[in-house]
Amino acid sequence: MNKLYDDGDTIAAISTPIGEGGIGIVRLSGDKSLEILSKIFDPVNPKLKNKVEGRIMLPSRVMTYGKIYDKDQNLIDEALVSYMKPPTTYSGEETVEINCHGGIIPLRNILNTVISLGARPAEKGEFTKRAFLNGKLDLAQAEAVIDLISAKTDMSFNVAMSQLQGRLSEHIRLIRGYFVDLLVQITVNIDYPDEDIEELTYSNILKELHKIAGCLKDLSASSEKGRILREGLRVAIVGKPNVGKSSLLNALLYEDRAIVTDIPGTTRDIIEESLDVRGIPVVITDTAGIRDTEDLVEKIGVERSKMSIEGADLIFFVLDAGRGIDDEDRQIFSNIRNRDHFILINKNDMDDKVLSTKEVSEQFGEAATEVSAINDAGIKEIETLIEDFVDSKSSGFSNSQNFLISNARHKKIIDDSIKTISDAISSTESFEPLEIIEIDVNHAYELLGELIGETATGDIIDKVFERFCLGK
Repeated sequence: MNKLYDDGDTIAAISTPIGEGGIGIVRLSGDKSLEILSKIFDPVNPKLKNKVEGRIMLPSRVMTYGKIYDKDQNLIDEALVSYMKPPTTYSGEETVEINCHGGIIPLRNILNTVISLGARPAEKGEFTKRAFLNGKLDLAQAEAVIDLISAKTDMSFNVAMSQLQGRLSEHIRLIRGYFVDLLVQITVNIDYPDEDIEELTYSNILKELHKIAGCLKDLSASSEKGRILREGLRVAIVGKPNVGKSSLLNALLYEDRAIVTDIPGTTRDIIEESLDVRGIPVVITDTAGIRDTEDLVEKIGVERSKMSIEGADLIFFVLDAGRGIDDEDRQIFSNIRNRDHFILINKNDMDDKVLSTKEVSEQFGEAATEVSAINDAGIKEIETLIEDFVDSKSSGFSNSQNFLISNARHKKIIDDSIKTISDAISSTESFEPLEIIEIDVNHAYELLGELIGETATGDIIDKVFERFCLGK
């Protein structure tokens, strides 16, 4: 693969979050990493002070204690330094990591010093980009790095780790292998029609195309669950005023976050919180009670509630066990009935309940779950509803390798490949010339190569790494 960077460059960046901390890391990658370090690092061990051609002879993959100086020999900080000899490094290049105290001053001064000695500031994601360009990772694995860093739950982390370990890439290469086998047969029959070779029938082509399409559709079926685990399930709690939406939010969070009163219309703005529901990242929104109102502030809150409903993956429609179903409830239900939703009957702890699950079923034709935000009754059931809902989003997906399509770029590539294979199937069913079929099959093969980076252009690669943070 041609390198998309100057391999004479040595890059540097702070690789730990900016701010106060016990330890901070400045990372260098490139041919001059050790040479630059040798100009600023004085190891305490006298056996390591000797230099050969201006480079201190540090052992690879060993932490070495010493002091870091600027160009004028002013002490910057004490540090533990690790030198990593290529090619067995993250980027595939000579790498140095300087572990110093975590304050911004020593980190900034060390970074400025190494830059003044010939390193250049790294671009976003450039260390991982170099790992990709040097064959340490494919493009899907590289993208998993940022998902690993941003994972909010164990389940999200496990999906990213599976992708980083190459399970998705292995599956894509397996499917591309099916393409190669089919393309070889098609090409041989086109180029050598008179040779004594096994004739490729349209029936055989259809069989192979359907097998490939099935594999791709199987992957595509996992994408909604993958997206949720990557971005979070957006849940909106809706209902008329004073049905206990804010209390329900607090119960799900196991803490008081929303203001709770008996006054209808107390929640006038959107309250959004993140939580981990059995490994599923959930972004839950407590909306203002939806009703007709003349209060200007409350009216704005109602409009924002409607916007939250539009952006939600799942809606919890809350009813009040102490009140019967009225026109406001019916109006709200009419607005959400065609969206993914569950009906909850709150305040189930009341002695004088007037609303039952039977009445809800009669009015709305759906089952309801009884809950109490006061004593947490039904909260576990809500968590189960969320878990089952997310699992249903990959009900058509069947593999035992624990990977999901969680990336929008991957999803588009797979769907475009499915479309192209569908065109090839149509051409085959119409007995079009093999040359026409070959064009679509080869195009789908090339598309899948973009997913793992084997056929990706420089522009695509650059866009992928623009999403990364500095230092990674």
